[in-house]
Amino acid sequence: MSKKFFNSGQHWVWLNAGAISISIIMVVGLLLLIAVRGLEHFWPAEVKTFEVMQDEQKTQVMGEIHNTEDDIQDGVERQQYLIKMGNRDVYGLDFKWLDVKNITETSTHEDVIVVERREWGNLYGFLNSVKKDGTLYKEDPQVLQDIIERALNIHEQIRDIEKGDIGSINYEIEQLRLEQRRLELENEFNDEAKAEIEQRKDQLQQQFLKHQEDLQVLYAEIKRDTAEFSLIGGEKITLTAGNIVRAFQPNQMGFWSKLGHYFSKIGEFIFDEPREANTEGGVFPAIFGTVMMVLLMSVIVTPLGVVAAVYMREYAKQGPLTRTIRIAVNNLAGVPSIVYGVFGLGFFVYFLGGSIDELFYPEVGPSPMFGTPGLIWASLTLALLTLPVVIVSTEEGLARIPKSIREGSLALGATKFETLRKTVLPMASPAMMTGLILAVARAAGEVAPLMLVGVVKLAPTLPLDGNAPFLHLERKFMHLGFHIYDVGFQSPNVEAARPLVYATALLLVLIIIILNIAAIKIRNNLREKYKSLEQ
Repeated sequence: MSKKFFNSGQHWVWLNAGAISISIIMVVGLLLLIAVRGLEHFWPAEVKTFEVMQDEQKTQVMGEIHNTEDDIQDGVERQQYLIKMGNRDVYGLDFKWLDVKNITETSTHEDVIVVERREWGNLYGFLNSVKKDGTLYKEDPQVLQDIIERALNIHEQIRDIEKGDIGSINYEIEQLRLEQRRLELENEFNDEAKAEIEQRKDQLQQQFLKHQEDLQVLYAEIKRDTAEFSLIGGEKITLTAGNIVRAFQPNQMGFWSKLGHYFSKIGEFIFDEPREANTEGGVFPAIFGTVMMVLLMSVIVTPLGVVAAVYMREYAKQGPLTRTIRIAVNNLAGVPSIVYGVFGLGFFVYFLGGSIDELFYPEVGPSPMFGTPGLIWASLTLALLTLPVVIVSTEEGLARIPKSIREGSLALGATKFETLRKTVLPMASPAMMTGLILAVARAAGEVAPLMLVGVVKLAPTLPLDGNAPFLHLERKFMHLGFHIYDVGFQSPNVEAARPLVYATALLLVLIIIILNIAAIKIRNNLREKYKSLEQ
């Protein structure tokens, strides 16, 4: 029986099925680990107070239990708590290890308040007083929430003025400077042109001064309200309302209050900008940059890959040269990505971008416009990196089209080009989409080449805004993959950054899945549309 079983080859089927099952379990397990480690960071943890006796001195430590570690020292088991105690401006560190054996008492104060600040991380303490519109209120959390909400609204107004109005004015002033420089290079900067440019500059300067006055009023208003807090060690800290992002009392919150806070934090993470060296706030600029780069890469790589595959399969004479080209294309898929980054920096940025600046934008010198890393060069580099995948997938799709379909089209009087355009390529489109799916999956997670051709730690402006030409391909941008690297390996506060690494990784995986689902949906629709022709 066993000999018949092995001779039939069934054992290989079961072995492959087992290997696939193990792989799926490992992938799902990894995603669950990332999800749990990343998403639990946003849940409001209970704040405890620990009395610690060490070296015959009693101290108090307040904070959240961030992690628990068990180890063996001198043959004795030891348990330690990693406490997130915040108040970095006072203690110098956000985290502290406590040996459980040194903890004499653990208590929970209901009135403990956690304050998320724009600088110096969280504050853990007790609310003493709030000053609102010159009136002092003692220990009133509701008044604190009122001044925080008003400060957040003012922050939004400041942001709109600085990035919207003043940003547009600065952009127009820079365009005027470039226009003046261009006229000077062309020897056309006469008195009339000078007067016109100066008049436009004066108008912009007047608008700028008006917005500056509005900003001064808003900044004065945002610093008017203050709140005083006391720490567990007795220290007192006074904060302006403008420095507070959020304040809450986790020890008094019920399940539904914590759930609302949880989703509020997730929304902030997705839609806000980063702060505190990328260890706080959100990652929206990185999400935007990742999606924009992948879309541009897809627009570039798809026609290039399809044209190359069509030529090699349909037009090129099948011989040693064509086979050599196919081998070269397949080998390109195995080249390390950093090599593409070096090539992109040398060819696209310095040579191609520098030539564009020299030919079309001589007025920008010595500061380059396109001759510096940017979104377009990152997209082109990744298009080159993923081009072999699209070429191979498209060629395989073209090879699967029955010869009879081509002959039938030609017999009905269609030319070879018409046959390709109206019959062969539509039927091969599912294979093209398969190549695009694989290209998107790889490009979205690449980091090494992007570090050379456009990605930065923090981009002050998005590559898409309200200033013509609206999509600024020459600008640098943020990327989720590089954000993970930066937060995980370059952050000055490793323990605070670690949960954000998991959360950002989960977000990157979800974005790749969403992009792939959209491409798969299109591919399946195309496959159903042309299934009858294949039959």
